[in-house]
Amino acid sequence: MEPQRNTNATIVDLLDRVLDKGLIIHADIIVSVAGIPLIGVNLRAALAGMETMLKYGIMQSWDERTRAWEREHRSKKKSSLAQGEKIILKMLGAYYSSEGICTAWRYGYLYLTGERLFLYHEDFGKVLFETPLEKIRGLVIREGKYFTEKKERDELYLLLGDNKVARLSALDVAQLKEAIEKRMNELGLVPEEDPAIPVFEESATKFLTTGEEIVCRGKMWYLMETEGIIDNTWKPGHLYLTDKRICWWYDFEQKVAFEIPVGELVACAMENRNLSDVLKKKRVLDIIYAGNGTRRLVSFSGDSLEDWDQIFRRIITGRRTVSTEQGLVAG
Repeated sequence: MEPQRNTNATIVDLLDRVLDKGLIIHADIIVSVAGIPLIGVNLRAALAGMETMLKYGIMQSWDERTRAWEREHRSKKKSSLAQGEKIILKMLGAYYSSEGICTAWRYGYLYLTGERLFLYHEDFGKVLFETPLEKIRGLVIREGKYFTEKKERDELYLLLGDNKVARLSALDVAQLKEAIEKRMNELGLVPEEDPAIPVFEESATKFLTTGEEIVCRGKMWYLMETEGIIDNTWKPGHLYLTDKRICWWYDFEQKVAFEIPVGELVACAMENRNLSDVLKKKRVLDIIYAGNGTRRLVSFSGDSLEDWDQIFRRIITGRRTVSTEQGLVAG
């Protein structure tokens, strides 16, 4: 790799040179404050595409170890099937995992066998989800909405023992549901015709109090307050209206980040606002509520703001009507 000079080079030429020929950096960096040198950095670095690195003898040991591990890993890969177990249906699919601080779809192959249904990640040789067919009490297909996708897609909800709900996605959800029901009938298992599977996420059961019921819910962005010099940040989550309170559930941290009693709702208003340098003139719903003797404001944004605005206005109008009627009776 002989150094070359080209004063007419563009960024495309630079990237091409880095990936094809590589780049060697020898630099001495000194950080000074008020003319006083405080930190010194002696930098020796090589930047190139992997083919170039290996061609010039760099990172060869790493490449050999990686290839050896992959060969050994694949040779030792064990089947996820039990002895004598036969596959009825194999299909690409996913399971919505809500364990831990991160909730996400986990992808792999869905296997339906004579006795169970499970999701298997072949590259890692790991079972991501599993349930015996005898524990499935009911099956329902519903449409799911996502923050990153404009369109909806079908999901299969399984009502399991102990009222647990498993949420699955597949290449053909209808075919998967039909195959499960057919095998269950062959085993003499009869699923419920209209199972009481909640329409909200499983996370809602984590914060509902005894006797509390959900009136409506929806995916919603919330302008979360931050401490220090960092600006308030929009976070994705779910907005819930129950018979007792209004609350917003933060999926990432698995907690209720905002909640007020329904009686503290004072007013609401919608307007267009710039959410960031990229997201401009987006609809925002502001809620004004009475907290600790003072009026406060929180902001939400999403696809169903008009519906939420109407719901909140009906609550406010209904409460005012009741107060007026009580005043007339008292007079």
